[in-house]
Amino acid sequence: MYFSRKIKSVETREIVLCGAHDPIFKAAQMMADNRVSCLFIGNARGEIDGFVTDITLRDKVVAKRRDPVGPISDVMDNHIVSIDEEAYAYEAILLMFQTKSRYLLVTSNGRYVGFLSRNKLLSEQAESPLVFIQSVKQALSSSELARKWGQVPEVVNKLLDRGVNSSIVNQVITAIADTIAQNVIEEVLADKGQPPAKFVFMVLGSEGRKEQTLKTDQDNAIIYEDRANEHREEVRKWFLGFAENVSDRLNSIGFVYCTGGFMAKNPVYTHSLSHWKKNYQNWMDEALPETVIKFSTFFDCRFLYGSPEIMQQLREFLDKQLQQPLEKFFVYLAQNALQYEPPLNYFNQIKTFSVGGRQVFDIKKVMTPVVDLVRVYALRNRIFELNTGDRIEALKDMGVFNEGECKELLESYYYLMEMRLRTQANRLIRDKMEAENYIELKNMTKMEKAAMKEVFKSIENFQAGIRIKFTNNLLG
Repeated sequence: MYFSRKIKSVETREIVLCGAHDPIFKAAQMMADNRVSCLFIGNARGEIDGFVTDITLRDKVVAKRRDPVGPISDVMDNHIVSIDEEAYAYEAILLMFQTKSRYLLVTSNGRYVGFLSRNKLLSEQAESPLVFIQSVKQALSSSELARKWGQVPEVVNKLLDRGVNSSIVNQVITAIADTIAQNVIEEVLADKGQPPAKFVFMVLGSEGRKEQTLKTDQDNAIIYEDRANEHREEVRKWFLGFAENVSDRLNSIGFVYCTGGFMAKNPVYTHSLSHWKKNYQNWMDEALPETVIKFSTFFDCRFLYGSPEIMQQLREFLDKQLQQPLEKFFVYLAQNALQYEPPLNYFNQIKTFSVGGRQVFDIKKVMTPVVDLVRVYALRNRIFELNTGDRIEALKDMGVFNEGECKELLESYYYLMEMRLRTQANRLIRDKMEAENYIELKNMTKMEKAAMKEVFKSIENFQAGIRIKFTNNLLG
């Protein structure tokens, strides 16, 4: 099955190398002789500095009438993306879309052993829902993107019916959402022209964690590089206009405005790198209940478009700050994470409330303690993994969680996620209604109710253990 197939089972192409100082025409000859559409630039030691493709030669050489005697390094792309042969094929596809790469170097024991093209992987999996992402990438208008987003519930249902783990389904939804947002950003840039400074468009919250569901709104922000004082207002005005255009187009496609205002179009969340560093610093220093909630949202941030080095500078700043004494800050983080309780009553029955005459519980709120408490531990241990599942695995590797705790948390969390995704997809497809996070008790089977109660107990035990650790040594 596609989702259990590893990269090493896929036939890779041999890496063809040329030197950085080789002339462009020689590189083109090597591509023709070896019948490859991607040529890597490196040295005899196996170090690779960049690559060129057929498209590179078309756009940067032929179209611009560049002298073919010039060095190939003048036109190469140095954005190298690689993946280990032990990774899964679906991870390679998602990585390609997330990094906008058409070619992926494959490594084994830290050494390059070949490369794969996106077309190669997709052609071998013609019936895979991941092929849908390629069609999203090729969409030419906002209306077409809106139609594609409207088809996502069907993709989700197919994946769940095939027994695909909900963590993978989250990643597929996120990859589709990312591709749509990237298309929109490029549309706006084409209209507005070259930005006045380097920038990062980042996504937050569940999308930042790659845990997006079918009920989603916009959670994003912009960081742009610091510029001289005389250009500061001019740069800020440009990016605020850019953010508003992107946000409006996303809303028209189906990614509705965030009711909490956590959007780049909100002037509070479009700023220079130095201003963003002050934001994070203030949230940690003030250590108030309302500021730790903001920090939690913005800690779950992920690069989507722009200059990744800006994001890296922010990460390095946060890593340094988290090494300082922040006891009060972690107190409020933990208290915020412990305020939600699974809906079980004294008689071990699922507690519900009424919404439009239906007896329901909010599955998002049930999942929140796991997300929030795992985040607290990640922050405490300076773990910058984004996904809740990845954070749990990293905490297990550090010895914070044992094997049993890790397994129980992962199974509980992704059981809830599967039910949440399936309910949302059915509501959109079958009932023709908006997705929501409510689970109606009467629609659950006896087995589902029994399983749900066990999950609730697991979360309660997790919280109880943390309360003890929190009281004794502040999550140390």
